[in-house]
Amino acid sequence: MVAAPNRINPVGRVKILKVLMLLILPLLMFSSNALAESPKEQLQKTIDRIIEVLKTIRSPEDIERNRSSLRQLLLTRFDFVAMAQRSLGNRWNDLKGNQQEFVSVFTDFVEHGYMSTLGSYRGEKVVYDHDRVDGESAEVDTRVVGGEGAPIKIGYKLHLAGREWMVYDAVIDDVSVVANYRSQFARILYRSSLKELIEALRAKASGG
Repeated sequence: MVAAPNRINPVGRVKILKVLMLLILPLLMFSSNALAESPKEQLQKTIDRIIEVLKTIRSPEDIERNRSSLRQLLLTRFDFVAMAQRSLGNRWNDLKGNQQEFVSVFTDFVEHGYMSTLGSYRGEKVVYDHDRVDGESAEVDTRVVGGEGAPIKIGYKLHLAGREWMVYDAVIDDVSVVANYRSQFARILYRSSLKELIEALRAKASGG
């Protein structure tokens, strides 16, 4: 005689469904919240954390003490590969396998320039205005207020990488940071090689 297959009665089925929903619902909520974050929300979280660190800086020693955490915050939100490629323009392919070296030196160069300005922080605040999303690209308009002189307009350009909106350019008072780098690098490359440009950036990043 063949044994009848086990059957779950309706009450048992309801209990199982409830358990499954309790297990799955938090995952769905987490996924939904992560996808729902706008470029402005993600950018603001990163900048707010940077400002919290800036508030603790009183000396060059404080900058060195916080260098690692600040670098990690920048890497979380800034796409240095895209910035490096756009800054080098049509000379990017001429690196011929040395792209990673250039990105590494470029990142150190940008970080050094950023760190050198930290001592001038005087409690300025960032106001977040509009953001515009077009598919996987976005722009976020901000203003730095509270310092001496008029507010400074900074527009961030971002693209989507997975679930993160990553900055690949910043336009400060109508001047593109990447375009400025590209102009500087083009002037150097007019008379020098890519290797010499890399060495020049490395020297700048080390304070030379």
